[in-house]
Amino acid sequence: MSQKNYDFGLVGLGVMGRNFILNVADNNFSAFGHDLDEEKVNSLIQEGGDTSRVYASTDAKTFVNALSSPRKIMLLVPAGKVVDIVIEGLLPMLDKGDIIIDGGNSFYTDTDRREAYLKEKGIHFFGSGVSGGAKGARKGPSIMPGGDREAYKEVKPIFEAVSAKFKGEPCVAYLGNKSAGNYVKMVHNGIEYGMMQLTSEIYDLLKKAGGLSNEELHNVYTEWNNGRLQSFLVQITSEIFAQKDDKTDGMLVDKILDKAKQKGTGKWTSQNAMDLGIPVPTIDIAVSMREISALKEERIQADALYGRPTPAPIDKNELIKMAEEALYFAFINAYAQGLAQLTDASKEYNYELDLSVIAKIWRAGCIIRAELLEDISKAYVANKDLKNLLLSPLFVDKVQSTVPSARALVSYAAKSGIPVPGLSNSLTYFDAYTSSRLPLNLIQAQRDHFGSHTYERIDMEGIFHTEWE
Repeated sequence: MSQKNYDFGLVGLGVMGRNFILNVADNNFSAFGHDLDEEKVNSLIQEGGDTSRVYASTDAKTFVNALSSPRKIMLLVPAGKVVDIVIEGLLPMLDKGDIIIDGGNSFYTDTDRREAYLKEKGIHFFGSGVSGGAKGARKGPSIMPGGDREAYKEVKPIFEAVSAKFKGEPCVAYLGNKSAGNYVKMVHNGIEYGMMQLTSEIYDLLKKAGGLSNEELHNVYTEWNNGRLQSFLVQITSEIFAQKDDKTDGMLVDKILDKAKQKGTGKWTSQNAMDLGIPVPTIDIAVSMREISALKEERIQADALYGRPTPAPIDKNELIKMAEEALYFAFINAYAQGLAQLTDASKEYNYELDLSVIAKIWRAGCIIRAELLEDISKAYVANKDLKNLLLSPLFVDKVQSTVPSARALVSYAAKSGIPVPGLSNSLTYFDAYTSSRLPLNLIQAQRDHFGSHTYERIDMEGIFHTEWE
């Protein structure tokens, strides 16, 4: 290695990091990697081929000295203390004006803390969400940077080159102040949790009530992916049903244990929404269902104790039609909830988010990419102050035409003992949000009755309390 002016540095050469740095090199920027694992370093050098374009080292000093000024260093390491440890290790070797980018799923308050800390030392720092998994990192992810605007300008040409493209437009944009990038990625992941839960519930209904084989499920999801449900998650679901098991006979999906793990971003979305007072019930229940799935032994015991109704006979084609409409309805609600959270968070944390731009950079590369996002972006272009997607004229007909199937399917599932909490929570959210009158007047009366918490009236201004008999 003779070159001393590599354009871009990356710490953390796991699958995501290695693929991202190779993507950078493919787009005519030289890149230098760093990892303490010598095997990962050698693997990158070998795969990169041209050492003037891609190189790596286990030595931090060699890594830092190889980068052109201002140094642009991206971290793709596990969120939490590891990020702070890496930063502290690099700091003594950096110069004022150098840039550190956290590309992991860091909690947004950690990003704010790190930005303030490094600013005092003359180092630029910003968080940047990266979505698309390992394949996305290699071929083009959706990238969500926020924070130091001037620092982002230095990295912008690289990020625009490596990002996914939708009709030629890069799926990356500066999103806003402070931890905006990490926050948007967190909510992206929350929406992802909801959409994955909804997709799995529809699969369960089609299999248990409709008796669809894996081949039929593959064909149904493939057809859906060619229509208005076109999305990455529907696409890969169709592919999953066609995957044979390489260890035994049969299809792989039937051999996978029904215990879903999680890394925490969905939970963070749900917790923060509660802090902000924003309802995201589809995301909430998606997190809870992963927790319920972990109780496998208890579920087996409970299943033996309680009877379950036999699903009533239903026409297979009618079920498939209702399922498509219900899933479309629920997807809209999942996006609506997440985007409403972003709208409120933008005001609360002074992010200055543009929801139309966020929807645009989600159209390709990321896990929740879908045809719907084109219309979602248009909805926020038409009204930048739109408080909820359900209030957009562009979505009224879409929802009105599909909500009857959601109602019918939730009812059928309940009578059949098939759990569809994501779908039912989406329907409940819709019904509550579109109700001008809710029974919460009774709750306020109860609170005042037992705790003198007061209430407001519909017929006069003021705060009231009653001495209840």
